[in-house]
Amino acid sequence: KFVFCLDTAELEQGLQKLFYQNQWTKIYCSEGGLKALLPPNNLHDDIASCDASVTSCESLVARTGSILLSSAQQGRIPSVYAPVHICVAYTSQLVYDIKDGLERIKQKYGDAIPSMISLATGPSRTADIEKTLVVGVHGPKEVYCFVVDDGPLSPGGGT
Repeated sequence: KFVFCLDTAELEQGLQKLFYQNQWTKIYCSEGGLKALLPPNNLHDDIASCDASVTSCESLVARTGSILLSSAQQGRIPSVYAPVHICVAYTSQLVYDIKDGLERIKQKYGDAIPSMISLATGPSRTADIEKTLVVGVHGPKEVYCFVVDDGPLSPGGGT
Protein backbone atom coordinates (compact mmCIF):
# COMPACT_ATOMS: atom_id res chain seq x y z
CA LYS A 1 0.00 0.00 0.00
CA PHE A 2 1.31 3.43 -0.94
CA VAL A 3 0.80 6.75 0.88
CA PHE A 4 2.15 10.06 -0.43
CA CYS A 5 2.83 12.80 2.13
CA LEU A 6 3.52 16.46 1.37
CA ASP A 7 5.73 16.85 4.45
CA THR A 8 6.77 15.17 7.70
CA ALA A 9 3.75 16.59 9.56
CA GLU A 10 1.48 14.75 7.12
CA LEU A 11 3.65 11.64 7.54
CA GLU A 12 3.19 11.73 11.33
CA GLN A 13 -0.58 12.13 10.95
CA GLY A 14 -0.74 9.31 8.40
CA LEU A 15 1.21 6.93 10.63
CA GLN A 16 -0.91 7.76 13.68
CA LYS A 17 -4.10 7.23 11.66
CA LEU A 18 -2.82 3.86 10.37
CA PHE A 19 -1.91 2.71 13.88
CA TYR A 20 -5.29 3.82 15.25
CA GLN A 21 -7.37 2.25 12.45
CA ASN A 22 -5.61 -1.09 12.80
CA GLN A 23 -5.37 -0.92 16.60
CA TRP A 24 -1.61 -1.39 16.46
CA THR A 25 -0.13 -0.46 19.80
CA LYS A 26 3.28 -2.15 19.55
CA ILE A 27 5.49 -0.57 16.87
CA TYR A 28 9.10 -1.68 16.49
CA CYS A 29 11.59 0.92 15.29
CA SER A 30 15.22 1.44 16.23
CA GLU A 31 16.13 4.32 13.87
CA GLY A 32 16.40 7.51 15.91
CA GLY A 33 15.06 9.87 13.23
CA LEU A 34 12.02 7.69 12.61
CA LYS A 35 11.39 7.04 16.31
CA ALA A 36 10.96 10.79 16.79
CA LEU A 37 8.01 10.68 14.35
CA LEU A 38 6.21 7.87 16.16
CA PRO A 39 3.98 8.16 19.24
CA PRO A 40 6.27 7.28 22.18
CA ASN A 41 3.59 5.16 23.88
CA ASN A 42 3.40 2.93 20.76
CA LEU A 43 7.13 2.14 20.62
CA HIS A 44 7.89 -1.49 21.40
CA ASP A 45 11.38 -2.96 21.61
CA ASP A 46 10.56 -6.63 21.00
CA ILE A 47 10.35 -7.50 17.30
CA ALA A 48 8.91 -10.95 18.10
CA SER A 49 5.72 -9.53 19.60
CA CYS A 50 5.24 -6.27 17.69
CA ASP A 51 2.25 -5.35 15.51
CA ALA A 52 4.39 -3.62 12.85
CA SER A 53 7.91 -2.40 12.18
CA VAL A 54 8.91 0.95 10.72
CA THR A 55 12.14 1.33 8.72
CA SER A 56 13.74 3.64 6.22
CA CYS A 57 15.25 2.37 2.96
CA GLU A 58 18.13 3.00 0.59
CA SER A 59 16.01 3.77 -2.50
CA LEU A 60 12.66 3.29 -4.16
CA VAL A 61 12.93 1.68 -7.59
CA ALA A 62 10.31 3.13 -9.96
CA ARG A 63 10.67 0.54 -12.73
CA THR A 64 9.80 -2.43 -10.52
CA GLY A 65 7.90 -0.70 -7.72
CA SER A 66 10.46 -2.08 -5.26
CA ILE A 67 11.94 -0.91 -1.99
CA LEU A 68 15.73 -1.29 -1.90
CA LEU A 69 16.76 -2.14 1.65
CA SER A 70 20.07 -2.90 3.29
CA SER A 71 21.26 -4.10 6.67
CA ALA A 72 21.94 -0.42 7.46
CA GLN A 73 18.19 -0.05 8.12
CA GLN A 74 18.07 -1.57 11.62
CA GLY A 75 19.78 -4.78 10.55
CA ARG A 76 18.29 -7.71 8.67
CA ILE A 77 15.21 -8.50 10.73
CA PRO A 78 12.65 -5.60 10.97
CA SER A 79 11.62 -5.50 7.31
CA VAL A 80 10.90 -9.25 7.13
CA TYR A 81 10.06 -10.50 10.63
CA ALA A 82 7.21 -8.22 11.72
CA PRO A 83 3.70 -9.04 10.43
CA VAL A 84 3.51 -5.56 8.85
CA HIS A 85 6.41 -3.59 7.37
CA ILE A 86 6.09 0.19 7.08
CA CYS A 87 8.78 1.88 5.03
CA VAL A 88 9.34 5.63 5.17
CA ALA A 89 11.08 7.09 2.13
CA TYR A 90 11.56 10.48 0.48
CA THR A 91 11.09 11.60 -3.10
CA SER A 92 14.84 12.27 -3.29
CA GLN A 93 15.34 8.50 -2.89
CA LEU A 94 13.44 7.64 -6.08
CA VAL A 95 15.58 6.00 -8.77
CA TYR A 96 14.56 4.63 -12.14
CA ASP A 97 16.12 1.16 -12.09
CA ILE A 98 17.74 -1.32 -9.72
CA LYS A 99 21.14 -0.46 -11.18
CA ASP A 100 20.67 3.19 -10.17
CA GLY A 101 19.82 2.17 -6.60
CA LEU A 102 22.87 -0.08 -6.36
CA GLU A 103 25.08 2.71 -7.68
CA ARG A 104 23.72 5.03 -4.96
CA ILE A 105 24.64 2.42 -2.34
CA LYS A 106 28.20 2.23 -3.73
CA GLN A 107 28.48 6.02 -3.62
CA LYS A 108 27.03 6.25 -0.11
CA TYR A 109 29.05 3.50 1.56
CA GLY A 110 32.21 3.22 -0.57
CA ASP A 111 34.17 0.16 0.53
CA ALA A 112 31.91 -0.43 3.56
CA ILE A 113 28.88 -1.71 1.62
CA PRO A 114 26.23 -3.22 3.94
CA SER A 115 26.37 -7.01 4.29
CA MET A 116 22.78 -7.45 3.11
CA ILE A 117 21.01 -5.68 0.24
CA SER A 118 17.51 -6.78 -0.73
CA LEU A 119 14.58 -5.73 -2.87
CA ALA A 120 11.05 -5.84 -1.50
CA THR A 121 8.22 -5.67 -3.99
CA GLY A 122 5.26 -6.35 -1.72
CA PRO A 123 4.31 -9.38 0.34
CA SER A 124 5.64 -12.75 -0.79
CA ARG A 125 3.32 -14.92 -2.87
CA THR A 126 3.33 -18.62 -3.54
CA ALA A 127 0.92 -21.17 -4.98
CA ASP A 128 0.54 -24.87 -4.37
CA ILE A 129 0.16 -27.54 -7.04
CA GLU A 130 -3.55 -26.72 -7.30
CA LYS A 131 -2.64 -23.07 -7.98
CA THR A 132 -4.11 -21.81 -4.71
CA LEU A 133 -2.40 -18.45 -4.10
CA VAL A 134 -1.12 -17.71 -0.59
CA VAL A 135 0.16 -14.23 0.25
CA GLY A 136 2.66 -13.37 2.99
CA VAL A 137 4.19 -16.80 3.45
CA HIS A 138 7.70 -15.41 3.97
CA GLY A 139 8.01 -11.99 5.51
CA PRO A 140 5.29 -9.48 6.31
CA LYS A 141 1.69 -10.00 5.26
CA GLU A 142 1.29 -6.28 4.55
CA VAL A 143 3.71 -3.64 3.31
CA TYR A 144 3.10 0.12 3.49
CA CYS A 145 5.32 2.66 1.78
CA PHE A 146 5.01 6.26 2.96
CA VAL A 147 6.77 8.63 0.56
CA VAL A 148 7.45 12.16 1.80
CA ASP A 149 8.01 14.99 -0.69
CA ASP A 150 11.39 16.54 -0.01
CA GLY A 151 11.93 17.91 -3.52
CA PRO A 152 13.12 21.44 -4.27
CA LEU A 153 9.57 22.76 -4.65
CA SER A 154 8.19 21.10 -1.53
CA PRO A 155 7.69 23.06 1.70
CA GLY A 156 11.01 22.92 3.53
CA GLY A 157 12.57 20.67 0.88
CA GLY A 158 15.33 21.02 -1.64
CA THR A 159 18.87 22.23 -1.57
